[in-house]
Amino acid sequence: MSTAYIIDAARTPRGIGKPGKGSLSEIHPQRLLGSLLASLRDRNDLNTAEVDDVVIGCSSQIGKQGACVGRMGVLDAGWETAAPAFTLDRFCGSGITAVNLGAANIMSGMADLVVAGGVEMMSYTGSVKQPVAVATMDMGNTHLRGLHPQPHQGICADMIATLEGVDRKEVDELACESQRRAKIAIDEGRFDGSIVPVLHDSGEVALAKDEFPRPSTTMETLGKLPTVFNQFMELPIDATGETFAQLVARAYPDLAIDHVHHAGNSSGVVDGAAGLLLASEEYVERTGLTPRAKIVAMATTAGSPTLMLNEPGPAARKVCKKAGMNLSDIDLFEVNEAFAVVAYKFMRDLDINPEICNVNGGAIALGHPIAATGSMLVGTALDELERRGESTALITMCTGGGMAPAVIIERV
Repeated sequence: MSTAYIIDAARTPRGIGKPGKGSLSEIHPQRLLGSLLASLRDRNDLNTAEVDDVVIGCSSQIGKQGACVGRMGVLDAGWETAAPAFTLDRFCGSGITAVNLGAANIMSGMADLVVAGGVEMMSYTGSVKQPVAVATMDMGNTHLRGLHPQPHQGICADMIATLEGVDRKEVDELACESQRRAKIAIDEGRFDGSIVPVLHDSGEVALAKDEFPRPSTTMETLGKLPTVFNQFMELPIDATGETFAQLVARAYPDLAIDHVHHAGNSSGVVDGAAGLLLASEEYVERTGLTPRAKIVAMATTAGSPTLMLNEPGPAARKVCKKAGMNLSDIDLFEVNEAFAVVAYKFMRDLDINPEICNVNGGAIALGHPIAATGSMLVGTALDELERRGESTALITMCTGGGMAPAVIIERV
């Protein structure tokens, strides 16, 4: 089996994902991805005609983000037309899944050079009129709705917090720490090597640094924020008039949800794109590219679609088993802060030292551009391994439908 090496990892800055408010919001998703791909080519003097495939995650494949945004991004970047691409959707887990599929193709011997990543323009998809529940499932499928009720993800987060006995103070403390760590990382330039600026067509810089973090966040400011997802409970999810409260009651008829999540301890709504350049051992030897890391193992798990967000822990255990490693062998962990309770439960259940998990902050502070986030996290983990002189990192995240992909990387 061939080794899948990581040659480079790059990402755009995360822009505020509100129409007309974020610095990236007027840029076409294909252009945003194209800008990222052009940077990967230029950073590595890449012969794009030799790329066997480009694997791009995109969760909301509608309108401007439809029509195989991966292939359109390749063309927008000015790559050789010989470079193919496809687009996949595993909700929030799309970015890690793209990396895992690209690496699997290399490890199987069927590819030598792959770019894997993701793109999500939440400022655009948020402007497209759609049901509030569209991110999890089509509520029109009443058969599936009866078999596996799937509430809004934020409601799921509050359900988990209630079932696990996690209170508002605990999730707010995690959120506050995410902001503190992100500020340190930004101030010390820890992301500078991976961030590539996004330009307008005029050549003017649209955005060169993350614009979502709120470094002045304190426990006091978080404590003043009203919870959000209790306001969703009585919303009708479709023309039948059924509400999220009724959907929850199908699976948990006696659960009185203690709503603890709000805008300050949930992942930020942002725009962004990211990508990793992956190559086989043979391609590295032939071209002289310098590997930064290798893919050690990959895994995906699935569990309750109703609770939806609980699989990062099982995914971490599964990928360690595939690698023949213990959790104690991992130097750094990245688990997406979709909601504070997800990271809190992950560290608690796996007995992981918080000092080695999300060390540069997470999506609460930096934002979560859905399908791009996973590949961003792989790049962030690699940068931090190099900065610390450490060896291995495990990256995982929850995703819609009750799934979680995971990957272990090792520096070379």
